[in-house]
Amino acid sequence: MPRDTRPEVLVFDVNETLTDMGPLSARLEDIGLPGHLLPIWFAGVLRDGFAVTLAGGHAAFAAVARDGLRSLLARERPGTPDPGAAVDHVLAALPGLPVHPDVPDGVRALHAAGHRLVTLTNGSADTTRSVLDRAGLGDCFEAHLDVEGAGRWKPAPEAYAYALRTVGVPAERAMLVAVHRS
Repeated sequence: MPRDTRPEVLVFDVNETLTDMGPLSARLEDIGLPGHLLPIWFAGVLRDGFAVTLAGGHAAFAAVARDGLRSLLARERPGTPDPGAAVDHVLAALPGLPVHPDVPDGVRALHAAGHRLVTLTNGSADTTRSVLDRAGLGDCFEAHLDVEGAGRWKPAPEAYAYALRTVGVPAERAMLVAVHRS
């Protein structure tokens, strides 16, 4: 009999894969930045987080995101009266982000099919939980993980190994679900 190759656990990336980052454009506009800079800022956050990881260091997602926004403000809007408050305004929107329209039906279908679902984010597990609970999907996921437990950002292998250890499955029984839009 052929071995069942269906993954037991689906590990979901969060930012962009599950969440719609689009509403952050309006927050950028609120602080005087053009909304079209959102993908540039977010790509910079990922680039800088990856670089810190590759250099053997560690930095929290919020700190990297904050530094990236401060740099963007300094370049695009020098003399912003209170850059800290402006950055806080943008980052405060993260827990309120919506999920993409196709996410609820897809997640529910996967859960109903018997897949174990977990999230793994470079961001915050608490933020992920907030977003998915608000979307009515909290009961579909058995765990929300972030890379703080691994001490290394994705895509470092340690981040994925941490997730696999946490859910107790070998790599061949898990599948990563990630979509990055540009």
